[in-house]
Formats: sequence, structure tokens, C-alpha cells
Amino acid sequence: QVQLVESGGGLVQAGGSLRLSCAASGSIFGIGIMGWYRQAPGKQRELVADITSGGSTNYADSVKGRFSISRDNAKNTVYLQMNSLKPGDTAVYYCKALINKQVAGWNVYWGQGTQVTVSS
Repeated sequence: QVQLVESGGGLVQAGGSLRLSCAASGSIFGIGIMGWYRQAPGKQRELVADITSGGSTNYADSVKGRFSISRDNAKNTVYLQMNSLKPGDTAVYYCKALINKQVAGWNVYWGQGTQVTVSS
């Protein structure tokens, strides 16, 4: 069984910062691309940022210059540092990872989500 467990969400004032973490555990042979998505009420889930196993990153235009994604391959963990937060960043944030379980091959896994609320 593979699990993605997120942490670090919460309530913060506009202009503040939060750091999200997502740790993968279980029978993992390898991890490919990892990313963060978010879904606000009444809206579709959207990509926030992702990072390859080699460290190449990609960001949504709305978060460029404010958010930073990183990963620790030894810990099977991906992070999202969020600075200069805006009320528009309020959403449930989900971690996503492409994981190789060796016997089962490569599959996409999602975390349970963590709420981020930015007050004005």
C-alpha cells in the first residue's frame, strides 16, 4: 500500500507564509514527478507546481515568484513553500505523485488534501 500524507495547512493572514509537506510511504520502488494541486470551492482542481525527480520545476502563472516547490528524494517528500499569500490562494491543496511499486508498475497517487485559508 502506498500513502501520501500532507501536513502544514492552516489559517494565515494575507501576506503571510505557509509550508506544506507531503510524505510518501509504503512499498515504493521509485518516485517520478511530484506535484501540488489545489481546488477552491466551486472551481476545478488546478496545478500549482510540480517537480521532476531530477529537480526540474513548473509553476502556475498565478503563483510564480511567490511559491517554491522542492523535494527530498531520500525522504520521499515534496514541499511547497508559500509566501506572500493572498485570499485567492484559499483552497484545499492536494499532493500528487507518480510512484513505481515495481510489481504494480507506475501509478498516480493522491494525498487526502490539506486546507489553506488566507484571510484578508
